[in-house]
Amino acid sequence: MLFSNSIFLSVRIAAVFALAAGFVSVSEAAPRKGAMPAVTGLAAMHDMRREGGRLCFSDHFHYGSSNGEKSMKAAQAAAIRSWADFVIFEYDPSWANFGKSGSKDIKCAPGGGGWSCDVSSRPCR
Repeated sequence: MLFSNSIFLSVRIAAVFALAAGFVSVSEAAPRKGAMPAVTGLAAMHDMRREGGRLCFSDHFHYGSSNGEKSMKAAQAAAIRSWADFVIFEYDPSWANFGKSGSKDIKCAPGGGGWSCDVSSRPCR
């Protein structure tokens, strides 16, 4: 009986490791012109698609904001930094280029304390 319990436990442990390995290392589907690095970490849990040679999250957006900036240009830059900082925190720097991201939206407005902006987009790499 002890032998069968240890086999059962070993099988359960192996299953947990197999699931964990699948979560943190998912290969990209149909890479173009050679292999690209595997999608790892939290990024692997999102649906992805190719867009113009980039790999992008299909429908997962990230957001950034700023306020109290002296100019609209400074407010946009601060909001984009906010967006990129969170993308880096959640995934890694390869996903944090706002210029490469998809479905970009930037909204800015002046206020009593300066300019504020809100940005959103889907990370791509």
